[in-house]
Amino acid sequence: MHGDTRNQSALVSEGLESSALPSVSIPAIAVPAPTPLRRRATRTAETPAQSGGAKPATPSGAKPATARKRTAAPRTKTKESDPMIGRIPVLDVAPVVDGGRRPARAVVGETFLVTATVFREGHDAVGANVLLRDPKGRGGLRVAMRELAPGTDRWGAEVTPTAEGRWSYTVEAWSDPVATWRHAAAIKIPAGQDVGLILEEGALLLERAAAEVPKRDGRPLVLRAVTALRDPSRPPLTRLAAALTPEVTAVLARHPLRELVTSSAPLPLQVERRRALYGSWYEFFPRSEGATLNPPRSGTFRTAAERLPAIAAMGFDVVYLPPIHPIGQAYRKGPNNTLTPGPDDVGSPWAIGSPEGGHDAIHPDLGTIEDFDAFVARAGELGLEIALDFALQASPDHPWVNKHPEWFSHRIDGTIAYAENPPKKYQDIYPINFDQDFDGLVRETLKLLRHWMGHGVRIFRVDNPHTKPVHFWEKVLGEINRTDPDIIFLAEAFTRPAMMHTLAKIGFQQSYTYFTWRNSKHELTEYLTELSGAAAAYMRPNFFANTPDILPRHLQHTGPAAFAVRAVLAATLSPSWGVYAGFEHAECVPAGPDTEEYLDSEKYQLRPRDWTRTDTLAPLLTRLNELRRAHPALQELRNLAFLPTDNDQVIAYTKRTGEDEVIVVVNLDPWHPQEATVTLPSDGPFAVTDELSGEQYTWHRHNYVRLDPSASPAHLLTVRRISL
Repeated sequence: MHGDTRNQSALVSEGLESSALPSVSIPAIAVPAPTPLRRRATRTAETPAQSGGAKPATPSGAKPATARKRTAAPRTKTKESDPMIGRIPVLDVAPVVDGGRRPARAVVGETFLVTATVFREGHDAVGANVLLRDPKGRGGLRVAMRELAPGTDRWGAEVTPTAEGRWSYTVEAWSDPVATWRHAAAIKIPAGQDVGLILEEGALLLERAAAEVPKRDGRPLVLRAVTALRDPSRPPLTRLAAALTPEVTAVLARHPLRELVTSSAPLPLQVERRRALYGSWYEFFPRSEGATLNPPRSGTFRTAAERLPAIAAMGFDVVYLPPIHPIGQAYRKGPNNTLTPGPDDVGSPWAIGSPEGGHDAIHPDLGTIEDFDAFVARAGELGLEIALDFALQASPDHPWVNKHPEWFSHRIDGTIAYAENPPKKYQDIYPINFDQDFDGLVRETLKLLRHWMGHGVRIFRVDNPHTKPVHFWEKVLGEINRTDPDIIFLAEAFTRPAMMHTLAKIGFQQSYTYFTWRNSKHELTEYLTELSGAAAAYMRPNFFANTPDILPRHLQHTGPAAFAVRAVLAATLSPSWGVYAGFEHAECVPAGPDTEEYLDSEKYQLRPRDWTRTDTLAPLLTRLNELRRAHPALQELRNLAFLPTDNDQVIAYTKRTGEDEVIVVVNLDPWHPQEATVTLPSDGPFAVTDELSGEQYTWHRHNYVRLDPSASPAHLLTVRRISL
């Protein structure tokens, strides 16, 4: 509590038409043996059937059968004995959130892996694809899947949604008669077994397949292969080779002949704007910008706006403001959280509410609502978004206390219970009791959020959401995002995993995390593997390196080197990261020997800073944000992979998106130089450029590094394979 987030191409390249038939070189095809020509489309038992298989071609000279009018089969209740698996089993589809009751999450342009277990009885080949349907229910985007590891029956494909809204995705699996035939033919024909029969079976299959291929996308190629298969003037191996050319293979990969098509249940996918996944955040207190201490005088939105160009110049995308509302006088906190404030002490912004107003009011010292609008407008001119703190709590002076006493918990002596997190006490803050007037609190919350949305705020950082009922947030966020899907909510919930994960599942677009307390190589590797794995389907981390509440112990008394290490880690491990003002000055003095509170915390007093200093980390922050914008790989979460190092003080990882690949190597020891060997997953040579120092190297599979924190604690390498 303050006040204390490319479609996988076909597996074969597109072919070029060629009239010349290849020689008798027959590719080895790891596909099982023949399948019956009969086909049928099915769906797993819990969903309606969906066809999609190829239509059989009418044999030459045969009269087409008269089409029969189809009638819907009567719906029957599912019995316990009814089969739950379709004709081709499609199991364990992922990503899936709460069994499909809640949507998986992605942002526009984000690529993620859809996987499923697909297999069938016997030895016949199977195929699979992902079918994406856009928010209007339109289908047609089928992405071919491949078996991720031979013999595992686990199939996968990378998909990329292209627009915001509620999508769905389905895995389709089918029997692949062409692949089955190719495997059998490649074995039998060289051995002279059933040559004529095998060639005619192939001709019939390819003839059927050609009927499903658009004329402009390779149908003539397939039909020429059919002719070659039936040409008795050619040797059998030559006839077969005509059906196995790369060109024909590519056409049939784009337009497979599908039998016994079986679909999984459709799963929901919520696609949001990119800022829900990617962005650099900067937090500062407007009242400290332009403030003076002697005499005490608060800064305003007008003076705070003068800080915005420097924040934009450092490459940040979002400016996050603590609460900007009137602050209560009752039990106001003094410097360093004391209970004896002086007449000029400003109090904690999280003690919201006074006779001047509540959550929909501006603190008089900051200016007027018009001044706030001008601040938001200036930020927009600089390419910055404003994130506003939303703290659903009240000071004892808040208008709610008299108008809605039922919104608070009363003790047996009649007093209202203040907030506590033992041993910490917040006498200046009253928490809300959501069980007395749930509907009224929902209405009030929606009104407040929409008030600030009307003044240009599209991002809210929600204070302590884990101290409110989950179903309250599910209702509120659902209502807001139903009408305004671009609104982003960041959950400030440093709490137990179950609550953090559930808040993400029910609608929070971003989440604070345990990154602040993960420091060792083992801790970082384990935690980031979790965040970038299955959890990435619904939970998007925002790695703040520090906050007004948290001066991590590993930053206390360590100097700029430790701050540089944490900045590099936060900016490259997570697509969203942030710092609280003062980070660039490496402010690191705690309030005591066993606390993460800052001495002279800005939560309780004005903290004007000298932004003309040149001995700061601002150049590093600027460079990191430049590289994040230049490299799509650093804007993703699910593409993270760790690399082996032989020194636990050195961590290495890579991110790759398309042709863009970066390797990050960080010395976790801010006091001493460290050496290590970094092992890559493949042989080089690779040309690598350190984008932090400008130095260039040639890397191979095993690479020596030495990082001195007094110079640079990290390599941020861009990678290019060298052609030999």
